[in-house]
Amino acid sequence: MRHRKVLALLGSYLDGELDPRLRDGIEAHLRGCPACSKERDALRAVDALAANARLPQAPPTYWETFAGRVTAGLRGLELPISRKETAMFQDSFIKPERRTATRAVVFPLSLAAHAIIAALLIIFPLLQTGNVPRIEITSAFLAPPPPPPPPPPPPAKKASTSNVKRIKPVQAQTNFEAGKLVAPVEIPDQIAEEQISDVGIEGGVEGGVEGGVIGGVLGGVVGGVLGGVVGEVEAPVRAIGEIKPPRLIKQVDPTYPEIARQARVEGIVILEAQTDLYGRVATMKILRSIPLLDQAALDAVRQWVYEPMIINGRPRGVIFTVTVRFTLK
Repeated sequence: MRHRKVLALLGSYLDGELDPRLRDGIEAHLRGCPACSKERDALRAVDALAANARLPQAPPTYWETFAGRVTAGLRGLELPISRKETAMFQDSFIKPERRTATRAVVFPLSLAAHAIIAALLIIFPLLQTGNVPRIEITSAFLAPPPPPPPPPPPPAKKASTSNVKRIKPVQAQTNFEAGKLVAPVEIPDQIAEEQISDVGIEGGVEGGVEGGVIGGVLGGVVGGVLGGVVGEVEAPVRAIGEIKPPRLIKQVDPTYPEIARQARVEGIVILEAQTDLYGRVATMKILRSIPLLDQAALDAVRQWVYEPMIINGRPRGVIFTVTVRFTLK
């Protein structure tokens, strides 16, 4: 252990405040260092002298009357100050003269002078108009764009209708079955234009209607189905049990609303649809609603076409459930 460190720790060593490890190190150093041993003996002698010294004891009333005695001594204390020092301090205090009348005159004059100088600094540059740069103003007139050209005239109609070929009715045997769709045998290359006034055909039935079919029922309606009963419309049936939903022939995909796409809304809209005698969707009712997607589902299902439902040889409307699914890609 170093000599300086031992000297710094001698006081703690003598008081017994060191741990055993440091204490053993100091004792080993003291055995081999005469200077440190001499310093230790001196400190022990001072401790012994302080322990054996007798201090004078103050009387019991000493500290109780200490404050009063100090106050009385300060009151009776007088510091001798010479007259020369008093005069010196009196000369160091300078009291300026109060010139109130002069200030009352000078202050308004100074204020007016400052105002005049400020006004001159503002007005003088405005009076010099020779150095003002010229400002050139260029007027630009914007003419509106020209209107779009008029649309081309419609094509001229045929000069005469005398060359229109008339279609003569031909009694042909129909192979149509009630409630069954049959494709035409031949598709003509060109369909001749007919005049509305010449809709009637030779050999027609008295009391028939325009657009009727040869061999139809008197009193029927245009677009009627063969085998139907005049004046009788049967109620639609609900697709439950043995009655299956009709087969879909034409399907139009719904258009995803842009507001629903931006809001990241998706899901399933369930509708209850009713078809007419021809398989077209007549009425709809929402069973499960998603407000942002309902109208898109209704618009799409309204364009769907189903195969007509035939029950007991007669076409019937069907009530069934339609599910429209909206999924974001």
